[in-house]
Order: sequence, then structure tokens, then C-alpha cells
Amino acid sequence: MVVIRVFGTGCQKCQEVYENVKKAVEELGIDAEIIKVTDVDEIANWIYVTPGVAFDDYIIFEGKVPTVEEIKEELKSYLEEKE
Repeated sequence: MVVIRVFGTGCQKCQEVYENVKKAVEELGIDAEIIKVTDVDEIANWIYVTPGVAFDDYIIFEGKVPTVEEIKEELKSYLEEKE
């Protein structure tokens, strides 16, 4: 299982990233826990610019809204490396 953190304060872009992550996980049919991180102090411990996405403890996207396809590609690569 992979833990996916979506970092954002609740703005439209952050909501879009969260929805894209959910859709990517659903389309790939993988076992993932998606955590929405909205606490500013916790976000600051991870990234400088929101929105952001981390797989387990690795920052994958920062300061952009990745498409569902981009998230799926990164997730596939990450899971292959993790095996």
C-alpha cells in the first residue's frame, strides 16, 4: 500500500489535485491511503509551494496541478521502483 499526501490549504487548485489523485488511484485500482494535508505548519515541513503531492515520504509534485494521467504515470513508476 502507498500513502499519498495531497498538500493544500483548500483552494480550488488544491481541491483539483485531490480529485485528480483520487481518480488516478481509482483508475489504476491500487491500494492507497489518500491523506489531505491542510495544516499550514505541516505543509511547510514538506513543501514550499502548494499544491503538492507526496507518495509515502517522497515529494512528487509541487506548485502545480498534475493531470490524472501525470499522476498515474508517476504512481506506476513509483510502485515499480518500490517492488
